[in-house]
Amino acid sequence: MPSTPHRILLISGSLRTGSTNTALLRTVAALAPDDVATGLYSGTAALPYFDPDLDREPLPPPVQELRDAVHAADALLICTPEYAGALPGAFKNLLEWLIGDDDPRSISGKAVGWINISTGPTGARDAHESLRIVLTYAGARIVLSD
Repeated sequence: MPSTPHRILLISGSLRTGSTNTALLRTVAALAPDDVATGLYSGTAALPYFDPDLDREPLPPPVQELRDAVHAADALLICTPEYAGALPGAFKNLLEWLIGDDDPRSISGKAVGWINISTGPTGARDAHESLRIVLTYAGARIVLSD
């Protein structure tokens, strides 16, 4: 009996149509081994601004879709650009919607890693440091490679 594939949710930090970050994640999906199922999350632009008053049942549909995608994944792989020395606002908003999720399948305890496509002089170092801080706060299990 074949084993269930590992499910990795791919999340781009960019909203740009021609984003190299999203292109890299599409390449990851195309090259994934047979025992890895990938899905590219594409709903970032539809998420409402994070508002703690909205973080209750029933959730806004785009937030529920985001959380459902995270719940269904075994791990997350992120590729994000850096804007003004930090995470892009829309992507930070996505992360804020994940922090308050108390479902056992939430980002807390979930394996999360990131890859870099930046051609800038700092290699998006500040964005990745911000990402590390937010993911640590969220309780994610950060996966790094050497």
